[in-house]
Amino acid sequence: MTSVEAASRREFLAAAAAVPLTRGNAGHRAAAPAAHPGLLAGKNAVIYGAAGSVGSAVTRAFAAEGAHVFLAGRTLENVEALAREIRSTGAEATAARVDAMVRASVEEHLADVVRDHGGVHISFNLIGIDGLQGDPLTAMNAESFALPIQNAMRTHYLTATAAGRHMASHRTGVILALTAQVARKPYTGSGGFGVACAAIEGLCRQLAIELGPQGTRVITLRSSGSPDAPGVAAAIADHARMAGVSREAFEARIAEKTMLRRMPRMAEIASAAVLLASDHASAITAAVTNLTCGELAD
Repeated sequence: MTSVEAASRREFLAAAAAVPLTRGNAGHRAAAPAAHPGLLAGKNAVIYGAAGSVGSAVTRAFAAEGAHVFLAGRTLENVEALAREIRSTGAEATAARVDAMVRASVEEHLADVVRDHGGVHISFNLIGIDGLQGDPLTAMNAESFALPIQNAMRTHYLTATAAGRHMASHRTGVILALTAQVARKPYTGSGGFGVACAAIEGLCRQLAIELGPQGTRVITLRSSGSPDAPGVAAAIADHARMAGVSREAFEARIAEKTMLRRMPRMAEIASAAVLLASDHASAITAAVTNLTCGELAD
């Protein structure tokens, strides 16, 4: 198998998405303001990598449920464009250039949010982690293997601990992370990505026990890919070509591994993120939420 950029593989395995869908409807559209107060009404939610595929999905879903979303990304034009779209629906959105790999950038942005808006209630790191995949570990060099692990640990540590310090003063808050099924179920050719996902889950468990006494919850969402997301669909097509089968046949192979005989739709991933960030999930922490449609059994 030829090497594949981790960003593409991550979308394929970790349920990247372009747009969350409102209950049961297909197609791309901006989230409409919630007719009810919203599960996240009154919450300030910081999303790192907000203009990326999964970041955009979560940002729109959070905004639709009443959160004031703070879009953080390295390219200001991208997060500003999404913020304008969200504001056009009547929801609250604020964009800022933030490098989630740099402590000062993360700390300064959160300080601004707290000063101007009173606090941080939700933090979700959804930035991509670099690195090559597709080759067996024995064919990789140490640097290529370690890169996604180092990147994942650095950015999740910086964003989560910074949020945790601010949340402690209010004795409430939720820190979320996204991983893929390779954190638990190994796949040939996943390189350092599966190890990075497992490391993220381990970090979240450690943070949960340390931040829990201050009222902060830490939860991981573990997914297995959404075929209705353009990035995932493209990755499936690439893997199908490498396997010498049709896209439909390759997607069917994936679906056959799950108990529900399908892959999770993007609306389901977005809805789960909203629920876990809300007060309806107030007893959940140190958990890995299984969103794999039964590819994994807990």
